[in-house]
Amino acid sequence: MPKAHVYRRDHINTDEIIPARYLNTDDQAELAKHCLEDLDPDFVNKVKPGDIVIAGEDFGCGSSREHAVWAIRGAGIQTVIAKSFARIFYRNAINGGFYIIESPDAAEKISDGDELEIDYKAGLIKNKTSGISIKFNPLPDFARQIVQDGGLLNHILKKSKHSSKKESRRCTKSQ
Repeated sequence: MPKAHVYRRDHINTDEIIPARYLNTDDQAELAKHCLEDLDPDFVNKVKPGDIVIAGEDFGCGSSREHAVWAIRGAGIQTVIAKSFARIFYRNAINGGFYIIESPDAAEKISDGDELEIDYKAGLIKNKTSGISIKFNPLPDFARQIVQDGGLLNHILKKSKHSSKKESRRCTKSQ
């Protein structure tokens, strides 16, 4: 069962998510080794695949860098739940195929180590440890589709392949 890693602090910036000194690679596994190390030096030793990061307001503020999303995803984090996200981080997450959740209540109702279950479509976080449920607004359908397709580039490629097949069938029928 996924566990929560709670950082109630606001304004966790991209330099804290992945320090600039590690931006010489785009390899997620390499970036993951340094994920959140300036905020929590022991984070990579504690996190397990599928775990969830909980944070305060304005998560991902600061420099615009896709590396922050790659580092989190590379560390095996299922999602980040925050009171709010910096706009560029929010968009980088969706474009990178990473589902994030805005919830003003989660940071107050989830404790470090709590076991969580998330229904992304229904917009429900179940805290299995405390027995409470927290509602959130799911991503809009178009954003959820981009995430499900593995990011914006994969989404565009999928759509263009689908359009090409349709066009090919249309040409074949008219001949």
